[in-house]
Amino acid sequence: MTGKYVDCSGLSCPEPVIQVRKALQELGANEVKVKVDSTVARDNVARSGKALGWNVRITPEDDYFMLTLTK
Repeated sequence: MTGKYVDCSGLSCPEPVIQVRKALQELGANEVKVKVDSTVARDNVARSGKALGWNVRITPEDDYFMLTLTK
């Protein structure tokens, strides 16, 4: 399984969505973990991933959200 990690902490939209879409389009990536620190970024990244056909799991942490996108 080939995985990628994208840290989008501190970024405002649409930057997290742009970075995650790039990671999702890379050859061989079938799991992408994304760290975001706002509910807006969490919702936008999740919506974008689902629209592209990826499964999205959201894990809330103390001060951020970890999204795991899988094919």
